[in-house]
Amino acid sequence: MCQIFAGQDPSRYEYITRRLRLNGQSTSIRLERAFWGIVDQMAEKDGVSTPAFVSKLHAEVLEQHGEVTNFTSLLRCACTIHLGELEQVPQPEPRFAAE
Repeated sequence: MCQIFAGQDPSRYEYITRRLRLNGQSTSIRLERAFWGIVDQMAEKDGVSTPAFVSKLHAEVLEQHGEVTNFTSLLRCACTIHLGELEQVPQPEPRFAAE
């Protein structure tokens, strides 16, 4: 079982830094490539660019909590929530060819 995890392509967990604006302020966020892929999917699902999605999420956290103590960790946790939602989406029944 550990081979599934240990044997993965190292580029999946390579850090990628993206520069963007969060509510008007220029910043950079460093996440593993796999997480950026999920954040990109969430933004696409929301119909916005990734920077717009991340900025919107940041603003909502500020509104709810007054501060953002560890935004990159929040992004990673948001990714796990998103993946959990995908698992709960009903999958179509497999179709078999007529015999």
